[in-house]
Amino acid sequence: MDYRMYDLIEKKKHRNSLTEDEIRWMITEYTEGGIPDYQMSAMLMAIWFNGMTDEETTWLTLAMAKSGDTLDLSSIPGIKVDKHSTGGIGDKTTLVVTPILAALGVPTAKMSGRGLGFTGGTVDKMESIPGMRSEFTEEEFLQIVKEVGFVDASQTKTLAPADKMLYALRDVTATVDSIPLIASSIMSKKLAAGADRIVLDVKCGSGAFMGDFDSARALADQMIRIGELAGRKVVAVISDMNQPLGHAVGNAAEVLEAMEVLKDGGEERLRTLCLAIAVEMLQLSDRARDSYEEAEAVILETIRSGAAFRKFTEYVRRAGGDETRFLNSVEQVEKRTVEAGNGTSSVSVTIPTSPALSETPVLVLSEKEGYLSSCDNSEIGMTSVMLGAGREKKDDVIDMEAGILILKKLGDPVKRGEPLAVFYTKKEAVIPAAKERFLKAYHISETPPEVDPVILEILR
Repeated sequence: MDYRMYDLIEKKKHRNSLTEDEIRWMITEYTEGGIPDYQMSAMLMAIWFNGMTDEETTWLTLAMAKSGDTLDLSSIPGIKVDKHSTGGIGDKTTLVVTPILAALGVPTAKMSGRGLGFTGGTVDKMESIPGMRSEFTEEEFLQIVKEVGFVDASQTKTLAPADKMLYALRDVTATVDSIPLIASSIMSKKLAAGADRIVLDVKCGSGAFMGDFDSARALADQMIRIGELAGRKVVAVISDMNQPLGHAVGNAAEVLEAMEVLKDGGEERLRTLCLAIAVEMLQLSDRARDSYEEAEAVILETIRSGAAFRKFTEYVRRAGGDETRFLNSVEQVEKRTVEAGNGTSSVSVTIPTSPALSETPVLVLSEKEGYLSSCDNSEIGMTSVMLGAGREKKDDVIDMEAGILILKKLGDPVKRGEPLAVFYTKKEAVIPAAKERFLKAYHISETPPEVDPVILEILR
């Protein structure tokens, strides 16, 4: 049956619910060019103001998922578990979690995105390894999962194309921050990618799209309900993003830090979140243990035995990465003295000796004394973009060696003149402005603050 877009806009404008057939028709017509952008913009704004029911949001998600190709993972044995992060600063959990699950026999066929704005993208991080591929044919994609146990590929142009079109429109019509539209965007890609079960890492804080806990929880609830109505089991981990995750911000630096975790090291908050996500994914699979405690123990043993790291290196080789120039560098760590620009202060920091990182690090010193009590994490992310580690526009070229090494975390004491971070960049001209932006992002107080845990809630 044909409908008129004018009538559907009028219906939603007056807070009435659209039917499944109406939503399916609308998405099909828009994807095929039958509905102009100005009418779809009006619909998006009506949804922004009036919301959608759970059923409407699920129908929208399914229509978007079916707007193009969908992956058939039935040839891969076992229950396929996927994960998704809503994005943040220094978030390299996928690089840690997927090889852990593969080492435990849980297949993960993952589509990831590139970074835009202040958030980094998993595909960019993996491509910081020389020779690494992220684009595969469907046959290659499935074969790598069967051989290695996981794959992390860039999203194909034909997977959920309606989502790409709607997101581009939302981005220029001030309708991005709508929970039904965010939830349907995320879940349409996950459903189109063919996973049986999904673990969501919903970020919350100044470095995340959802700035407060209530909004993050509402988004998590919405996506879980979509999963249930679409016949998928979904778990949501709500995690703190009021400071960078781990110490590294920037593509090559984050890969090296992920490798540290796989070698049974790494920063505590990063390790904690990776472990929690891995446990939830394992318990959704057909390799689930009798208890969450047992699942955690077997994951820790997989890391300590080296099995997870070996699985990571196996994937890098299979995807064309040059392990001799990159992977082996994680073993070559030395103490280097990095001096401040004025030559009056220095600090010894542990930096991996790697051709993947800039050889001209720049020290950033605190201008105040006290305790790091809070930071505008999005500003940390934008500082890394200034240094060359991210994109402000889609066609910007990333410097894979650029980034930030965070030396102090929230709650840490700091003295005037003490180093807060190390910048890696080839853009010498931007260093003064980048330092100013970075220092303004932090608030230093006289008393120690209460720091939120990295995991705020898990919704099963």
